[in-house]
Amino acid sequence: MVAPGALRVVRCGGSALRGARAVFSADCKQVGRGYVLFASGDFVKVYSVNTEETVRLLGGHADLVTGMQLNPQNHMQLYSSSLDGTIKLWDFMDGIPIKTFTVGPKLLALYMFASAEDLVFVVIPKKGERDTFQLVSVKLTKGAGQDLEGKELSVVLNDVGASMKHIAFGREGTYVVSVKDVTLQVYFFKQKLLNRFSLSALKTKGGDNNFSCVVCHPVEDCIATGHADGKIRLWRNFHLREEYTYSTLHWHHDIVMDLAFSVEGTRLLSGGVESVLVQWHNESSCQKDFLPRLGSPIECISMASDGALCCTLHTDNRVSIINSNLRFSRSIQGLIKSRDVKTGLVVDPRTKALVLNGEPGHLQFYSLQSDQQLFSLDIVQRQYIHQAGLKQSDLVKVAFSAQGTWLATVEESEEVTDPELQLKLWFYSEEAQSFTLNTRINTPHDNHITDMCFRDMDELGEDSLILVTTGRDCVFKVWVMVEDTDPEAQQSVSWSCDFVGSYHNYQATNCCFSEDGSLLAVSFEETVTVWDSLTWDLKCTFCHPPGNIRNICFGRLTCSKYLIGATDYGFLCCWNLLTCALEWSAHLNVVVLQPDPLSEYIAAVSWLSKESSLFVFKPNKPQPTYIQRNLCKEKILLAAFVPRDEPEMISSEKYLWLRKSQLFFLTDTQELMTLSTKSLEERLTPSSKQLAVEESLPVTPFSLLLGKHRRQQAQEDIDLGKPVVHTKQEQASPAVKELLHTPAHVLPSASFLCTIFINSLLISKENKSAEEVADEVEMESEKAEDDSDEEDVTAMEQEDTSHMELLGEMTCKLSKSQEKELRKIRKMDYSWISAF
Repeated sequence: MVAPGALRVVRCGGSALRGARAVFSADCKQVGRGYVLFASGDFVKVYSVNTEETVRLLGGHADLVTGMQLNPQNHMQLYSSSLDGTIKLWDFMDGIPIKTFTVGPKLLALYMFASAEDLVFVVIPKKGERDTFQLVSVKLTKGAGQDLEGKELSVVLNDVGASMKHIAFGREGTYVVSVKDVTLQVYFFKQKLLNRFSLSALKTKGGDNNFSCVVCHPVEDCIATGHADGKIRLWRNFHLREEYTYSTLHWHHDIVMDLAFSVEGTRLLSGGVESVLVQWHNESSCQKDFLPRLGSPIECISMASDGALCCTLHTDNRVSIINSNLRFSRSIQGLIKSRDVKTGLVVDPRTKALVLNGEPGHLQFYSLQSDQQLFSLDIVQRQYIHQAGLKQSDLVKVAFSAQGTWLATVEESEEVTDPELQLKLWFYSEEAQSFTLNTRINTPHDNHITDMCFRDMDELGEDSLILVTTGRDCVFKVWVMVEDTDPEAQQSVSWSCDFVGSYHNYQATNCCFSEDGSLLAVSFEETVTVWDSLTWDLKCTFCHPPGNIRNICFGRLTCSKYLIGATDYGFLCCWNLLTCALEWSAHLNVVVLQPDPLSEYIAAVSWLSKESSLFVFKPNKPQPTYIQRNLCKEKILLAAFVPRDEPEMISSEKYLWLRKSQLFFLTDTQELMTLSTKSLEERLTPSSKQLAVEESLPVTPFSLLLGKHRRQQAQEDIDLGKPVVHTKQEQASPAVKELLHTPAHVLPSASFLCTIFINSLLISKENKSAEEVADEVEMESEKAEDDSDEEDVTAMEQEDTSHMELLGEMTCKLSKSQEKELRKIRKMDYSWISAF
């Protein structure tokens, strides 16, 4: 258990949308009502088919979601399985978990059908045997509570495949089919009969009979299997072990990734690495249609229950929605997982989107809020050929200016000895709402470019914009903007080299500017050099052998006088720029060093003994502010601080480093994660956020007119001195909102709600204005004065009356009772006199 308020590692996006086959809602054909559900990491995402927006985020599983099925008894509910060993029942329209069934072992796939009431089928690891799995049935117990046990397990098939695509149920659950390697098993439930069929394991003439997927015909006794060599086999008469037959369909040149029958069974869909969806008619190889150029290999195919739509899940985290006539409808693009994220994690200052490698030769701009790709920018602008062994150009470096108006990219070929390099400068066009190419520089360095950064400060204007690149050719280069004198040039400015620096012929590896832009730090193997950015004079050098410098960064704000560096040999060093001396050092194998742009904090991620640990510190203090060991199971390769729109309210002092920015990191499996102090319930869409959508809707002209009239009337009352009565807004009451917006089928009884509703209508006495409070305090003081006046009245009567004779010569001193009466007169409203 995680203590309340503790920091949690959250899988926030980028998770594969192909963890399980997608599921369409039963009413997907209705306009505005169609939904498609995907497994994405620990969550189930509910997308609108029409708007492509994320409508709901179903979260509650503690591990990856592996299976989803609509409840056969209620199509507004969804069952989901997970590696955490639980099965959850959801009301996915409202995002409410209804039941949680704890099974125990890891659940790798989930199946169910209408005839097996209260029974679900799951794939689990076999006890005591490694990489061996079995299909079991689980009886879902009935009970009043929300957390129930699902311990009644019955083994159906042994030695099955772990993938959801390796098992299928036919003829409304009369039999189940399993494929693994070159063996096909068919188990008939009523007869309790198991038939096993095997193909040849020999790979002759390019053939490979290994099974890759299996589906069953919805009406007939027919099984379709996909194979590693691209063939599709249609099996019949499998009730008899010796008289089975199969026919073959062949178009795919490589493995068949998935298959799906249409609702009536007259069409068969297949997909593979060719990025082409093939539609086979009437089980004939002569009648087939194609939907090509879907972008990436097809991983899964799902069909809607009414046959109006189907969707394909792709290896690049894209979902394609396709009509029944095989016409492309729309797509949902998640975080593309490229082969290698060479650009690192970069934040776009304009959109606050994460920018990194996408499709080959492209930059993807990924929205953290919607977990979708905003757009993709073609940098290389060359056709990528999917063929092994070809040396092709790819994107390796990217940097933004501080305002996001300029983008610098570096592309290079895969040649090791003589790479083809290009440095491109892009300018953001407000008219085109995209980046346009401004300058292309061929061979900016004689060897691979290792790093680059902008110097961009608002107060210095355009002249301050400088780009620095470092390379393995042992130099760093300074690039500046110059006016283009060519009259035929379309651009008014371009970029050119202004300065070339080096240090003892060492390879330049990293570079960064100080916060004010006055200093440039460049690392040359084991040495860090500091240069004046105006004169390009070498100011000082720092060295902490052994090991080359892996990362460097300047401190910020109150820590701007420090320079931080990490070495290959596991040292984290902090140098003082004023004294030119080592301030402190720590023995830490830092693989990621990331400063927060809005605070003094710096995050360092270490990798030791197959464990990623996080250290957050300020350069002026050698003791870390926060330490999180065993951050995640995977190795963290990249990290980035993303500024928040508004500072977050954080109660704990040790988490203050997360107040202005949020830390995101990418693992070696390309899972995007973050750290959050909020609980799961707070992070998911609460009712207040759902109500905010309704409250943010545009008001009607009548409500605008009525609101204006009320404001004018209130202002007139204030001008006339009338007391303004502040009535309580019943609609703003949480109790009333809960009553009006909670789904009817989960509301408690009316007798229970009556008391809460009536109390919400009452005006609280605690909400008093400052004037009312002052009046009450004054009345209490007046009561005390009345008591003292009664005690002093006798003494006043016996007072000397000689002062009355001098009335015309001196100011009369009022008694306390007279002062009290005068205060009352001052408070009276005489504004009615102005009417005369």
